[in-house]
Amino acid sequence: MPELLDLAEQVVGWADDGEQVEVVAVHERETEVRAYQGEVEALTVAESQGVGIRVVRDGRQGFAHAGTLDLDVLAETLAEARDNVAFATPDEWCALAEPDGVAHADLDLYRQSLADHPTDAKVEAALDLERRTAVADPRIIGVESAEYADAVAESAVVTTTGIRSTSRETGCHLSAHVLAGDGDETQTGFGFSIGRAPGDLDPGRASADAVERATRLLGAVKPPSTRLTVVLDPWVSAQFLGIVGSTLNGESVLKGRSLFADRVGEQVATPLLTLVDDPTNVAAFTATAADGEGLATRRNVLLEEGRLLGFVHNNYTGRKSGGASTGSAVRGYASTPGVGVQALAVVPGSRSQAELVADVEDGVLVQGVSGLHSGVNPVSGDFSTGAEGLRIRGGALAEPVREFTIASTLQRMLQDVAEVGGDLEWLPMRAAGVSLVIGDVTVSGA
Repeated sequence: MPELLDLAEQVVGWADDGEQVEVVAVHERETEVRAYQGEVEALTVAESQGVGIRVVRDGRQGFAHAGTLDLDVLAETLAEARDNVAFATPDEWCALAEPDGVAHADLDLYRQSLADHPTDAKVEAALDLERRTAVADPRIIGVESAEYADAVAESAVVTTTGIRSTSRETGCHLSAHVLAGDGDETQTGFGFSIGRAPGDLDPGRASADAVERATRLLGAVKPPSTRLTVVLDPWVSAQFLGIVGSTLNGESVLKGRSLFADRVGEQVATPLLTLVDDPTNVAAFTATAADGEGLATRRNVLLEEGRLLGFVHNNYTGRKSGGASTGSAVRGYASTPGVGVQALAVVPGSRSQAELVADVEDGVLVQGVSGLHSGVNPVSGDFSTGAEGLRIRGGALAEPVREFTIASTLQRMLQDVAEVGGDLEWLPMRAAGVSLVIGDVTVSGA
């Protein structure tokens, strides 16, 4: 990582008078192993590196990138970014981020044990996961895939405005996708385990979750259309909250693509919901100490007991909105900074999913959804998605159901959350999951 920082500082040192220069240097190593029928179906070991350079002069921005750390090529990349400035439209809010006094958190996100883990052991992890999943239940008629994947990422951001930032993280996961059968019927299921090092992974859990998700849907029927209470499984609620989070970023607000624009200070959700984006939480799979512009990440409370406090911002959207960055710039080296939530979660309650279900007289536990992103309008809030799960009758899980649609609006669902579970679970995405009980949702089935 010192090499990336030194390289970025050297390129920034080539800046001309009157221009701002930002250099983002990235080095990543990734491994992915997929096992199938006792063999290695695919093995990918990839290493990538690159540099993105932004030049800002007189409110105009130019950008260029290169997939190399070669200084001769980077000199040409800087020249290309300078040339691109001439084609940009002047924007009074266009400028590089400057140090804002927020210190970078000292986060323990790197494991040398992963960087040193041999490829043979990664292959064996995938094969072992497939073996144990295939014999976990006689109704499992096939393991569609068993995978091990990991990444080691290092980056540095240096600017002429005084930012000097580095980050280094590791992460890995196991995942299993299975096919269960009973007569002519089949159902699929998946399970996974995540960690920062191979020793954190639990293949037994990944296998058991995949088997349970598939087998408990055997015999599923299409339910009748009605209105009832839904309990969102953590895997589903994480996706739901991710969509909510996408409407709470400054870029969406400025572009008129957020249903929450101009509603800061209003009660937009039940008081049971406090929604926090905190990339400094080391439990989050996406935790990081620095954002895409090199500023320190920080804990941003977006909803407090249902009241909208504000949005996440990068430097540009913060300035244009009359405020400042919230340390929420997201990017790769080949792109200019966007903005978004990075580790979103609701403050959990205290009860388990089983305890929540026990209080539901008539409902459905939603364990999977399809077409979620295409079925949500972030401006109007209209919400409609295909789903599958288990009926709830008299506080107990009943028959499996599938091929139905749940429909409402984001606004109403946020207001109709009746309870937040205590089963907060960090997943391989930018939002954590937790069981959510939501009342009066339309279910369209038979």
